[in-house]
Amino acid sequence: MRLDTLVSPFPVALPDAFPGDAEIERIEYDSRRADAGCLFVCMPGARTDGHDFARFAYEAGCRCFLAEHKVDLPADAAQIIADDTRALLPALSARFYGNPADKLELIGITGTKGKTTTALLTTAILNSAGIPTAYVGSNGVIIRDTRIETANTTPESRDIHMYFRAMVAAGIRVAVLEVSSQALAHHRTDGLRFAATAYLNLSEDHIGPSEHKDFDDYMAAKARLFSDFSSDVTVYNADDAYAARVLAGCRAPKISYSMRGDADFSGFSPVSYREDGVLGVAFDCLANGKTTHVWLRSPGDFSVYNALCAIALCRRFGVSVETAAEALRETSVLGRFEIVDALPDRTFIVDYAHNGLSLTKALSVLRQYEPRRLICVFGSVGGRTKGRREELGRAAAALADYSIITSDNPDFEDPEAIMRDIASYFSEDAPHEMIADRGEAIRRAVEISAPGDIVLFAGKGHESYQLVEGKKLPFSERDIIRRAAAELPVAGR
Repeated sequence: MRLDTLVSPFPVALPDAFPGDAEIERIEYDSRRADAGCLFVCMPGARTDGHDFARFAYEAGCRCFLAEHKVDLPADAAQIIADDTRALLPALSARFYGNPADKLELIGITGTKGKTTTALLTTAILNSAGIPTAYVGSNGVIIRDTRIETANTTPESRDIHMYFRAMVAAGIRVAVLEVSSQALAHHRTDGLRFAATAYLNLSEDHIGPSEHKDFDDYMAAKARLFSDFSSDVTVYNADDAYAARVLAGCRAPKISYSMRGDADFSGFSPVSYREDGVLGVAFDCLANGKTTHVWLRSPGDFSVYNALCAIALCRRFGVSVETAAEALRETSVLGRFEIVDALPDRTFIVDYAHNGLSLTKALSVLRQYEPRRLICVFGSVGGRTKGRREELGRAAAALADYSIITSDNPDFEDPEAIMRDIASYFSEDAPHEMIADRGEAIRRAVEISAPGDIVLFAGKGHESYQLVEGKKLPFSERDIIRRAAAELPVAGR
C-alpha cells in the first residue's frame, strides 16, 4: 500500500519531503523486524520506548517512521508525527489489512479468571456446530488446524488485524478473543465491533508498577469493553460481586448466567466425577424452561461458570444447549486442568494457576477427589508484585500435603530469591522443598508420587517456554513428566 494512501485519513503531521508514493509492505513496532519495506511505529511502553529503537530500524533499511515526536535520524528518514501512536495503530492496521474485522463476527471475553477456558470452550462448541471459528488469547492464535504462539493474552493491534486477515482467508466466520485489561488500557482492541461480549468475574490481579496502579484502575480498564465498544449482546456472571459496577456503562442487551439462583442460564446440582483418568464435573443447565445435563472434562464450580458462559454465548449464534453439551463432553483445554497420562494409579495435572486465588481454587477442587496425597509444584514469575508470592505460598502451605517450590519465568530476577520469598510463608508443619531447576522439580515430583496421589504442576499451563534473562527457552512440562515416568524403575510404574 502507498504510504499516502495508508496515512491520509488520519490526523498526523507530514514531513516537508513526504515520500507519499513509498510502498509499505508491513507495519512494524519491533525494530528487530524492521527493514526497507516497513513503516516503523514508535510506541512508548511500560519498560521501553520504541522511539529509542528507531535508529536500529533505520540501520535495518527502514525510512518511514510514525512517532510522537521527532527522533534523531538522518534527513532521509520520513518522520510522520501523531499525538498518540499506540492509539492510532489499531485504525492504521485495520486500513492496511483491508478492514478484515468487518468480515468476521467477534466475541470478546474479559474477566480475571477463566478467559482462556471460556474462549476455547466457546470456540469448540461453535466449530462443532459447523460455524468456522478461530481463537485469539493466552493459548495463542488458533485458525482451523494452525496454532501460532503469541507474546500477550491479547496481541498488539497490528497483530490482531493481521490474524483477522488470515482468518478471513481461511473461511472463518467467528473470532473469539480474550480481551485483557492491558489490551483495553493500551488500545489494542480499539475500533472493533463485537457480536457478543462476556464478563466473567473480577478479583485483584495484574496490579503493580508495570500493570495497573490499583484495583480501581484495573476494574476501569475491564469496564471499557462494555462501555466503549459496540456489542449486540453482553453475557455476564450474575453471581460476581463486581458485575453491576463493571457493566454500569453497558448499553447492549444483557444475558445472565448463575449457579445461585434465577438467570437466563442457570447451573445447578454439580457433581464431581472421575472417569478414565479425567477429573470432571457434571451439572444441569436450565435455560428457556428446559434442563440439559452437561458433562465437563475439568473439575470445580469455576468450570461450570465457564461452561455456562460459553453455552450462553453460543446461543447468540443459534447453537442449542443440547448441541453445546455434546461438544463440551469431548472438549479439553490445553494447560487448564490438563491431565498428563504418564503413570498408572496417580494423576498428573498441568494448570495455569499462577496467583493465590487460582491456586487456592485449584487445590481446593482437587481435595474433593480425596487423593492419598496432594503434591503441588509451583513458583512465581520474576519482576512482578511480591504480594503474589505471599498468596501462592500461603495457598500451597494450607492446601497441599507436600510442595516443591521452583522457578516460573524468573526472567532477570534471581530464582533462589523468589523461592525464598515464597518459602517464608510456609510454617514448619507445611512440608516443602525448594528446587530452582523446574525440570528437576518436575522429575522429583514424579519420582516421589505414589498410587492414589494427585500432583498439580501449577503456573505454566499452556506455556512452552521458560523466560530466563529475557530469553524464552523451550520448555514442555508434559514432555518432562512423561520422560521422568518412563525413566522410573519398572516397579514404580
